[in-house]
Amino acid sequence: MPDPVRLPYSQLDQFPDRDPEETAEWRESLDAVTEAAGPHRAAYLMRRTLENSGLALPQLLESDYLNTIPTAAEPAVPGDEAMEARIAAWNRWNAAAMVTRGAPYGVGGHIATFASAAWLYETGFNHFFRGKEGDGSGDQLYIQGHAAPGIYARAFLDGRLTEDHLDHFRREAGGKGIPSYPHPRRLPWLWEFPTVSMGLGPLSAIYQARFNRYLTNRGIKDVSASRVWAFLGDGEMDEPESTAALALAAREGLDNLTFVINCNLQRLDGPVRANFKIVQELEAQFRGAGWNVVKTLWGTAWDELFRLDTTGALARRLREVPDAQFQTYATRDAAYIRDHFFGAEPALVEMAKLLGDDKILECFHLSRGGHEARKVYAAYKAALEHKGAPTVILAQTVKGFTLGKGFESKNANHQMKKLTVDEFKAMRDLLELPISDSDFVDGKVPYGHPGADSPEVRYLQERRAELGGPAPARRVHPLAPLPAPADKAFAAFDKGSGSQSVATTMAFVRLVKDLVRDKETGKRWVPIVPDEARTFGMESLFPSLGIYSPKGQTYEPVDRDQLMYYKEAKDGQILNEGITEAGSMADFIAAATAYATHGETMIPFYIFYSMFGWQRTADQMWQLGDQLGKGFLVGATAGRTTLTGEGLQHADGHSPMIAATNPAALTYDPAFAYEVAAIVKDGLRRMYGEAAPGEDPNVFYYLTVYNEPMPQPAKPAGVDEGIVRGLYRFNTAATAGVSAPADAPAVQLLASGTAIHWALKAQQLLAEEWGVAADVWSATSWTELRRDALEADEATLRGEERTPYLREALSGVEGPVLAVSDYMRQVPDQIAQWVEQDYSSLGADGFGLSDTRDAARRHFGVDAESIVVAALAQLARRGEVQASAVKEARERYGL
Repeated sequence: MPDPVRLPYSQLDQFPDRDPEETAEWRESLDAVTEAAGPHRAAYLMRRTLENSGLALPQLLESDYLNTIPTAAEPAVPGDEAMEARIAAWNRWNAAAMVTRGAPYGVGGHIATFASAAWLYETGFNHFFRGKEGDGSGDQLYIQGHAAPGIYARAFLDGRLTEDHLDHFRREAGGKGIPSYPHPRRLPWLWEFPTVSMGLGPLSAIYQARFNRYLTNRGIKDVSASRVWAFLGDGEMDEPESTAALALAAREGLDNLTFVINCNLQRLDGPVRANFKIVQELEAQFRGAGWNVVKTLWGTAWDELFRLDTTGALARRLREVPDAQFQTYATRDAAYIRDHFFGAEPALVEMAKLLGDDKILECFHLSRGGHEARKVYAAYKAALEHKGAPTVILAQTVKGFTLGKGFESKNANHQMKKLTVDEFKAMRDLLELPISDSDFVDGKVPYGHPGADSPEVRYLQERRAELGGPAPARRVHPLAPLPAPADKAFAAFDKGSGSQSVATTMAFVRLVKDLVRDKETGKRWVPIVPDEARTFGMESLFPSLGIYSPKGQTYEPVDRDQLMYYKEAKDGQILNEGITEAGSMADFIAAATAYATHGETMIPFYIFYSMFGWQRTADQMWQLGDQLGKGFLVGATAGRTTLTGEGLQHADGHSPMIAATNPAALTYDPAFAYEVAAIVKDGLRRMYGEAAPGEDPNVFYYLTVYNEPMPQPAKPAGVDEGIVRGLYRFNTAATAGVSAPADAPAVQLLASGTAIHWALKAQQLLAEEWGVAADVWSATSWTELRRDALEADEATLRGEERTPYLREALSGVEGPVLAVSDYMRQVPDQIAQWVEQDYSSLGADGFGLSDTRDAARRHFGVDAESIVVAALAQLARRGEVQASAVKEARERYGL
């Protein structure tokens, strides 16, 4: 019979058919099957043939809406399944009890997510997740944030948490509470990875698995036994970060990575794909990216129905019913399901006649692959055994499973924070827990625990001991401080550059180039760049360090005959990520936390266009701080007016302001090469060496560096403390050699980054043309000055005597203070309230624009002449210069 959907052409038409008659016979055979038994039978025969042929043919992107692993192929679960069921029951109970007991305090919590995913976690904890008591690394577990109550419940059962801890869920202010979600900074002995900012978990998991390979291939530490497990929600997969790096994981063959997606078909407020099928969509997406896909959809109750499906009608119906309708089936009676589901096709009507109502309700209400230990175990085992590609397990569950009819599959269940006493009693009976009615004192649900020496607890602890200790767990290994690099690398910048113009970006790259040669610590540097390494002058590192690639270099690079050729290597040190700030940040986080994850101190530095760092990936930078990561973020081509010609989308006038909102970020805007060296040196000491008393070593540094080549001055004596603390006097009018009268009015010019060069020119103009003596100060960190002042204020409120460093530094200086930077005025205005002198500021507010540097600076009113006019205006308000001088200066400079 003719094929009505046959395309008029085929890719195969490009090649000669060596035997057209044989091809015609195959087509005629398929046509005959299609006419006699229907197209579904023909498709079945084709798939059977292809599955058993071993031919290298493109893979289908979707399979039927069935389990990948048939029941007959499932391995037996080792251990005591009944015991594990009792453990899971206790954990389900205590997770719900913990959230419910917190409800009167208004702190919230989530119940339904863990209820659906309990077996996905329990099976892993009992049989797969490796702890840290072996090689110190174990497996890395990215726990779905909303499932945290279930993890706390298990830690309570094994003795790591107490009832008092559970009663202080989401009540941390008193010091003994536990956080709402996985937060390493709040509970650093338990949580390794913050995951509740949805989408960051899957992205980070991919790059963590990749970084594990990086550590192994570079010979830092063999972590090939570590596996990364990421537990995700089907709704979470809508986040672009969730699927942003799927191709990288497949391209690099990360078979040390498993995604477990809890497909309960619901997002926070309703169905994930109401009119479609999220499982099928995800299967196609992951298969298309090159992943191994395992679908675990149906429980064993469905086996009888599949055996009755001799026509394929059931498989077809399962595939065509949209997710929102399946959610409805999970809440409706058998008559509705018979009519609506089975009534769609005569073959299904006949099948339904063989099924009792109880069987139908069991299948459609309860029986899901993600709720059965045997099904989950088979999927996990298949993931471990698959080589050459990462695996995603699509496990179907019912959201709110075991919580009763008021919760299960309800659109609102994500927002439901408590069960009634009667609902708890029904749950107790369903789970067969030995909790009596008398345990509900004054209507308060009790926690349940079988006893520290009970068979359940002993079994749980024995299983974890065999797998390498508790999980999840974060361990900070007792690592010796890294030896400080030789001073020679830093001192090289102290003499300045003479007449040679050097941009601070190039100074930083030169410093790193020297530091990576250090015999003790050089190998621990992890240079990270999103594609434009040559823009930042990093190509000189390519031949010496190599660009990391698990395949090495399988081609001859086009620039092989050049000194700085593009060299890839399996043990390469540079992570050159391509155009992905999000991927680069995920790299950085994995490297920045390796001291805890693997007991290996690594020193990442990630250099990027400053405009495309914080404003694009600030959420990941918050994740970095939450995960107690360390390292150097470097915002290159910084400032609103330095990147000539690029315009609005490239002109960064605000990254230091965004960075200032992150408590773990130490933000610096250095003006000179020697400042860059001093800041990096102190950062290495604080983060990796010996932190001073009261210093938090779990911080990271953000340095802005510029692409504007300028002569670099020699380092003045005694300025190191000021560089690190945020402010020092670079020169005075006298030391600068400018001529101003002895009784000249004074002004203090505070400038950061490249703005100091405009301030120095303004210093000269003020003296020579207006008789004003200006001192120039380098404000290396407005944010650190502010934080120090805030701490001083807090100390004062406690009755302590403390003066902010900013006020000490400016104590006794004459004249008003004028602050200027290449950023919006809000950046220098961070310090305004602590400056005792008259204070004003200049900045590049508004949107950026394309033009020359000089024109852009004149446009924003931050160039040297604009500084002069602003300084004269301050002095005029004080009566120290004639008011007419301000107008005269504006006219003279054309402002």
